[in-house]
Parts: sequence; structure tokens; C-alpha cells
Amino acid sequence: MMQFYKKREFGAFITDSFNFFKLYGKNYFKNYILINGLLLILTTAVVIFGFREIFGQLIGGNTGGETYYFERYFSENAGMLTVAGILVFILFLLLIIVNYLYPVFYMKRIAEGAQKIKTDEILSDFKNNAGRIFKICIGMLFIVLPVATILIGISYLLLLIIIGFFLILLIYPTIFNVSAFLMYDYFNTKRGFIESLSYSIRSQFSYPNGNEKSPYWKYWGACIIMFIMMYMITSVFTFIPMFFMYGSLLTSPSDGNFEENPFTGTVGIIFFIFYGISMLASLILSNLMYINGGLMYYDSRTDLHQKIELEEIETIGINE
Repeated sequence: MMQFYKKREFGAFITDSFNFFKLYGKNYFKNYILINGLLLILTTAVVIFGFREIFGQLIGGNTGGETYYFERYFSENAGMLTVAGILVFILFLLLIIVNYLYPVFYMKRIAEGAQKIKTDEILSDFKNNAGRIFKICIGMLFIVLPVATILIGISYLLLLIIIGFFLILLIYPTIFNVSAFLMYDYFNTKRGFIESLSYSIRSQFSYPNGNEKSPYWKYWGACIIMFIMMYMITSVFTFIPMFFMYGSLLTSPSDGNFEENPFTGTVGIIFFIFYGISMLASLILSNLMYINGGLMYYDSRTDLHQKIELEEIETIGINE
């Protein structure tokens, strides 16, 4: 059994994230696929077929010298594209909610002492917390997202004077950690959205007792390491179609059709299939980051560390 509520150093976040999957991975991903599998398949299909059509129309019109080709295509299919856009938005929203909150509910049950989680139990967590899920979605959409967008936008503007690069390296992991802490705290406590958001920000820089050194750098470092690992793995799936496409451009006889719209034919299908696989791999591998975020949250809850340790000692005494 894994201990969640305890202090961890930088390296422990990485090793314990993998240890979590060694202990619970089979059960974790079984439930993950049962709950989220259909959404993952539908999202991948949308990327492969929907984006291929849109990018094909956009690039085909521009390379053919027809400046308003894409505008005409949109106006002629406005109704269909509007309905499709709404459905895609709902699909992606559901995917984000499930992908973000599934690790939260799963880790919460494991931290409370459960050994093997059933799919129905996780589904009941989603159902019982429907109101809070709606509230946190509103809060994320109208409070967290605008602030994050402004901070990221300023960082990109400052790229002109180099300092923006360092700000991006700091801001991206910090925003992810704040969001992860917010999710875990909101559904592990009875705090409101603003209270949990306040805690998630404060806990990045200090522990509740205020007597220990700031945990910011170990949280930032653990997050950036996980991100680099994810990026290296998923890049394999994006580099393959790019090499394939550029190889076709250099080796195939030029008839004008491929250059006019490279997303048509076999090359276009292969490109978006690999792109869809890359996105699918990113979504699945993101669980590693969410679990890592959960371990950091439990590290920050020093108010519960001693309580949990005492309960475990009492349990040992009873078992003996």
C-alpha cells in the first residue's frame, strides 16, 4: 500500500508517480478505458477526419491562388460547421472534465484506504459531484483561464527581449500545478472554489505552517520533468508523419496536386492518423502528470500528515 499524505522531495515525486502505476496501474487504466474510452475514440476520429477536411480546404484554396476560397467554403456550409463546432466543443469539454477529474476521484479513494476501485464507484463520484463539477468548470472558464491567458500572452510578448522564454518555463508548470492543486483540493475538502483556488496558489510557495522552506522549486521541477518525458514520447508520433510528408514532397514526381493540397490521398490520411495517435498518447500519458500533481497536493497537506500517520499506527496495533 502506498502512503500519500507525507513529505516528499523532488526525486520522490517522479519515482512515486511510477510506483503508483506499478501498484494500481492495471486497475487504474481498466477503469480509465471503460469510463473514457468512447470519448477518446470519438475525439481521435474528429481530429483525423474533421481537421483533415478543414485544413485541406484552407491550404488547397490558398495554394491555388483563391484568396476567398475558405471563406466561401465556410459560408456555403455554415449551418453544418456550426452544429459540428458545438458538438466538438461539448465532446472536448467532456473529455477534459473526465481526463482531469478521473485521477482526482481515483486517488482520493486510494488515499482513503481502498485497494481496488470499481468503475461504478468512480461514476458515482462524478454523479454525486455534478453540481461541484459545474461550478468548477464555470470558475475555470471565467477566472482561471482568462488570468492564465493574460500571463502566457505577456510571456510570449516578452520573447522579444529573451526574458519571455524564462517566464514561459516558469509560468506553464506553475499554471498546471495550480490547476491540479485546485482540482484535488476542491474535491478533497468542503472548500468553495475561491477558497480552493487561494489554497492552490499559496501552497505553491509555502507550506501551511510557514516554518519550512518554499516547495515551489521541487513542484516546478517535478512538473517540468514529467512534461519533458511526455513531450519526448509523443514527439515520436508527430515526427514520423512529418518525415513521411516531406519525403513524399522530395521523392515523388511533381504533378501539382500534392503540392496544392498535401492532406489529400494516402499521405494526408497517414499524417492525420499519426497526429490522432499522438493526441491519444498525450491524453493517456497526461495521467502521469495528474498523478504527479496529486502527490504534490498530498505533500502540501502537512496538516493531515501526522493525523494519517497516527491512524496507520493505530491500525497496525489493531491488526497485531
